[in-house]
Amino acid sequence: MEAALGLMRRIPPKHSVTALSALVSLLPNHSSDLLSQVDQPLQVLCDSESGKEFILCEYNRDADSYRYYEGGISSVYLWEDNNEGFVACFLIKKDGARTAHGRRGYLQEGLWEAIHVIEVGPEDETTRYCLTSTVMLSLTTDKESSGTFNLSGSIRRQMTMDLPLADGHLCNMGKMIEEMEGKLRNSLDQVYFGKTKEMVCTLRPPSEVVMRLPNS
Repeated sequence: MEAALGLMRRIPPKHSVTALSALVSLLPNHSSDLLSQVDQPLQVLCDSESGKEFILCEYNRDADSYRYYEGGISSVYLWEDNNEGFVACFLIKKDGARTAHGRRGYLQEGLWEAIHVIEVGPEDETTRYCLTSTVMLSLTTDKESSGTFNLSGSIRRQMTMDLPLADGHLCNMGKMIEEMEGKLRNSLDQVYFGKTKEMVCTLRPPSEVVMRLPNS
């Protein structure tokens, strides 16, 4: 089981559905654990009655949805738990491709998918919030000058905070999600983009760097 989870952490998000299906077939006795612990890319369906798109996930496959921002979709689901508290799930899917609804992207393919699950404890003067966040990033460029380039990955983090209930659950959860997304964005920028840029510049230095190199 540990080896399977370790493998899924290293699989590019766009291949995770196929990989997870294969692992479930190989390890049928651990299928429930795999499905509950492995986050998959978010799928989008359209409500035939309202004509609005919503995110399909394991938390709720048949509920309301609303647009997050231009070119993006967001859904929020809440349910009670067994500890006199509740759980909230915030789902965000942003398509940054040049063919997406936002019409601002310059990528052949580009997806930002975020899953935020917050467990909220019993109400008191202060309430404990436990946030588990997963962000999956995938982008592809295809230009004549640079060729085809693909970069994808995922990152998962947890955060626990005790916050005063006077500010309200929505404010407290919103602050935590905003802070967590900022940290995850910085981590992705440093780990994936920073390291990739470093390797590319080492293997193929920019022209201005090559011009300054002494002749051998």
